[in-house]
Amino acid sequence: MATSSLYERIGGRDAITAAVGIFYQKIMNDPLVAPFFDGYEMPRQIKKQIAFMTMAFGGPHGYTGRDLRTAHAPLVARGLGEVHFNAIAGHLDATLHELGVAQALIDEAMTIVGGTKADVLNH
Repeated sequence: MATSSLYERIGGRDAITAAVGIFYQKIMNDPLVAPFFDGYEMPRQIKKQIAFMTMAFGGPHGYTGRDLRTAHAPLVARGLGEVHFNAIAGHLDATLHELGVAQALIDEAMTIVGGTKADVLNH
């Protein structure tokens, strides 16, 4: 029997949608990282993040967004760095805890997120 994806084990679309909503509330309330989202159409950003997380966690997806390096290059040019990446990852970790996700699944999700750091920060 095949192992189910993290997407399925975390709760599927409803769980990802709930997590992304809470995640962006935390981000937009954080003065360290919120300025990077100035001028963004947040409903569109949330929809793209749901699609990206679905794909990253092994769910069915239609993500057609830009690759991480291209998408984040303008933000890196504006000063996005490791401290910001870590803050945003911390918001995801806190969100998953808040939603009662099992620690093993949080660890798996955070490993996936950590694996994107070089691309997000264009290292």
